[in-house]
Amino acid sequence: MDYKTVMVSLALDRPNDACLAVAGDVAERFGARVIGVAASDIRPTLYFAEGDFAQKLLDEEASAIRKRLSELEAEFRRAVEKRATSVEWRSAQALSGPYMLQQARAADLIVVGARSEAIVDVGIAADPGDLLMQAGRPLIVVPSTAQWLDLRSVLVAWKDVREARRAVFDALPLLAAAKDVTIAAIPEKQSDRADVLAEVADVAAWLRGHGIVASTVVPEKTKDTIEQLDKAAADIDAGVVIAGAYGHSRLREWILSGVTRHLATESRRCAFLSR
Repeated sequence: MDYKTVMVSLALDRPNDACLAVAGDVAERFGARVIGVAASDIRPTLYFAEGDFAQKLLDEEASAIRKRLSELEAEFRRAVEKRATSVEWRSAQALSGPYMLQQARAADLIVVGARSEAIVDVGIAADPGDLLMQAGRPLIVVPSTAQWLDLRSVLVAWKDVREARRAVFDALPLLAAAKDVTIAAIPEKQSDRADVLAEVADVAAWLRGHGIVASTVVPEKTKDTIEQLDKAAADIDAGVVIAGAYGHSRLREWILSGVTRHLATESRRCAFLSR
């Protein structure tokens, strides 16, 4: 299994260099095509605007959106056209988040920039949290500091739940391409360590069946999970962390777990996330 179609989500409000670099790396490594996606919608006019003046404001904003989307298309093509087997551009005057979710059906893998804010303005950028929970495709969430997809050392953040099993399976092409793979699991209680050691041994054996050699790490002392995970990633100088995306829906809002939120917003490393 390889990634044949990579989709990259471009934001209108910040640089997209890191996402485009990572999307280009994936395309080059796996011989994939790349689809660039961006969207933005007109905001409601000010409450005191009406008639011809209101229409003028709407027309000006629509023109600005078209101009920005055209600029993003040019940026996208410059960055990936020579690295992908083919490229395609999709854009619309629409809310970025819902539009991106619609386009996800065409992708094997989605590349999106990390967003640190609690509430993302879906009029100008897709929310990685929404994509994680609703797109039905694995994501590579890219911090703004990333310059490439560093597969020299990859960390699998293991937890014996469906989401982690799905993530490891979806990440098989990346794991096969990685130079070193480490599976780390953080026991919730000291008494759980023997069971966790057996779990990661099973995962390592399963990966060996796919031609991937992986080492395992299970801390002897239980501490804060995020702190332990960051330490495990730092110890091996991981370029990518692979993890299941955990969360649930509360009314119409997606609530991510602490670890998932950390990987999608605060990590200095690329995060491959799937559910």
